[in-house]
Amino acid sequence: MAEPPLPNPSKDDSDALADAALGARIREYRMKRRMSLRALGAAAQASPGFLSQLERGQANASIGMLRRIAAALGLTVADVFDQSGPTGPRVVRRADRPMLQTAPGSRKFLISQRPLGHLEVYAGEFEPGASTGDDAYTHGDSQEILLVVSGSVRVELDGHPHILDAGDSIEYQSSTPHRVVNDRETPAEILWIISPPTPD
Repeated sequence: MAEPPLPNPSKDDSDALADAALGARIREYRMKRRMSLRALGAAAQASPGFLSQLERGQANASIGMLRRIAAALGLTVADVFDQSGPTGPRVVRRADRPMLQTAPGSRKFLISQRPLGHLEVYAGEFEPGASTGDDAYTHGDSQEILLVVSGSVRVELDGHPHILDAGDSIEYQSSTPHRVVNDRETPAEILWIISPPTPD
């Protein structure tokens, strides 16, 4: 005896499932960032009540709103919609590291892969005399650790210089104006470790 066919979900049911899955991913990333609904709302210009409904699949967000939410979480809109997620160890070969735009004489690579989880890690390479730029910069208000892998660099934090050699590290808030300079005649390599990830 043939089994009866399974009922096809209606479009409304599919939309509701998609909304619930999207809301669950936003909540998952918010929890990873240890952000309250109020904090995410302030960063994304949304009310905590609306975000709560969105996370429970009970509200829809415009593309503009999703862009603001994704940016506040250090993600792209594509990351928010990505249902695959990491399933195991992710190897990144040195030759395959994504390189980011930076100042002349220096190179910056993203080590942690998107979508970012609890932290982001970057590697930086500085030729003699190179720096992160003429001006100090800030990004969000996260915990940031800079570790010197090789060579020596000068790290300026709010205008105060700190000379670090290979194996040395320094920790600060990413909201502190900071800048890295290689004053030596040999190349330098460093790592930045930032948690939680900061908006691009």
